[in-house]
Amino acid sequence: MTRRPTPQSTAEVPPLRVVIADDERPARSFLAAMLRSHEEIVVVGEAADGAAAVQLIERERPDIAFLDLQMPELDGLEVVRLLRRDATPLVIFVTAHDQYAVRAFEAHAVDYLLKPVEPTRITEALARAQERLERRESKPEVRAARLARAADAIEGPAASAPLRRIPARHHEDVVLVPVEHVALLEADGETVRLVTANNERFTVPARLKDLEERLDPVRFIRLSRAQVCNAEMIVRVSPQPGGLLQLTLSNGLRLTASRLRSRELRESLLAL
Repeated sequence: MTRRPTPQSTAEVPPLRVVIADDERPARSFLAAMLRSHEEIVVVGEAADGAAAVQLIERERPDIAFLDLQMPELDGLEVVRLLRRDATPLVIFVTAHDQYAVRAFEAHAVDYLLKPVEPTRITEALARAQERLERRESKPEVRAARLARAADAIEGPAASAPLRRIPARHHEDVVLVPVEHVALLEADGETVRLVTANNERFTVPARLKDLEERLDPVRFIRLSRAQVCNAEMIVRVSPQPGGLLQLTLSNGLRLTASRLRSRELRESLLAL
C-alpha cells in the first residue's frame, strides 16, 4: 500500500544559511566546497579575517557560522565576543589539534571541527545544528552566553600573548586600536570603555581585569577598581584634598586616582 505523504514530509524546509571565516584561502575554499555539496546548505558569505566576519554575520544573520579559531588580529573567540548578542548564530569552530580548546567546547556544548576537516564530521556537525534549530534549543542570547563560557574556559588558565591591538566596536564597525594609542580603559558593566589619545571612544566587549592582564604593566597602570590609564600619556600630577592625586593626560583627560593608588603613584611617578 502506498503511504500518503504527511504535511511534514511535503513541506519545504528552507536551507540553512551559512557563513565561513578563515584567513587561509585554501582552507576556506575547501570548507565552502564541502558545504555546498549539501543540498540543505547555502553559503551566503565568506570572510578572510575576524573583523570582516563580524560585519558579515551581523549583516547576513546566518543560521550557522564556521569560524577558524586561530585567525590573526581577531580570532574566532574574539569574533563571538564582538558580535551583538541578538545576532549570534550557531557557531562551529574550526581548529587545529588544540585539545584544550576541544575540551572546553565539549564542556559547554559548542561544536567544533578539527583540521584537516573530514566530510563525515561536517555532516555530523550540520545534523546537530539542524536539530538545535528545529528544537529552538537556544535563542541568540543563550548561544552568546554559551560561547562566552567556552571562551572564558579557553582563555582563563591559558597563557595569553601580550596585546598589540585591542578589538573594539564603533557603531557597525570593528576597530583595531594599537595599545600605544590607548589613553584610558574604564569598566562599564560587562564591557570596557576605551578612550584614545585623540579622544575617540569605543566599546570593548571584555572585562577590565582580563584586558589589564594582557597589557604591559609598566605602560598601563591602575587608577581605581574601574580605571586603567596609559602612564606614558600622563603630563601633569595635581595633589587633591584627602591625599588624592589628579592626573592630566596629554589628550586633556583629567582622572583622579583612588587613595590607595595615589599613595603608590607618588612613589612611582614623583620619586626622583
